[in-house]
Amino acid sequence: MSSFPFVYLASQSPRRQQLLEQMGVAYQLLLPDESEDAEALEVVLSCESPKAYVQRVTLLKLAAAVQRMKLRGLPLAPVLCADTTVALGRTIYGKPDNAAHAQRMLSDLSGQSHRVLTSVAVGTVRKQAQALSISNVRFAPMTSQQIKRYVASGEPMGKAGAYAVQGRASVHIEHISGSYSGIMGLPMYETAQLLRDFGFKV
Repeated sequence: MSSFPFVYLASQSPRRQQLLEQMGVAYQLLLPDESEDAEALEVVLSCESPKAYVQRVTLLKLAAAVQRMKLRGLPLAPVLCADTTVALGRTIYGKPDNAAHAQRMLSDLSGQSHRVLTSVAVGTVRKQAQALSISNVRFAPMTSQQIKRYVASGEPMGKAGAYAVQGRASVHIEHISGSYSGIMGLPMYETAQLLRDFGFKV
């Protein structure tokens, strides 16, 4: 049995919370406060590959969350962080800035196969481990009207690549190869392996 009764989840994503619950893992949220600039951690470096980007950002999030746990004087427990990015070739598609940006992203992805990369990291003050899930998704060709209707639903906002695989976007997805939960934002197989390394019975 794990010496820790729960894991801290340093993510506001309801999908990641749902997937941890599905795994039967007890968690507590460990979210940044107003003094932290969480968005600044997601800035893409010049010439950075999607793989290097998503792994680097996840470790930055983990370091910030572990520090947050210490500063708040919280009970020590492993912290789980994840980051998801969509990539078409070497072009990184993060969260859209606005509706027009979401429309441009979806126009680029329409009729194309792209990669969804989700990096997961679990760590304590003394130890950390990381895993990467890479999946492929193919969108059917979408008309501009279909894209506008989808963007008008509000679903693309706050989502890497401007879509949610488990939502309305699914009607436009022709093919998926890889981890469905990874595309959602938390690859369950890789996450379970990491948590077992920290003593959790998953």
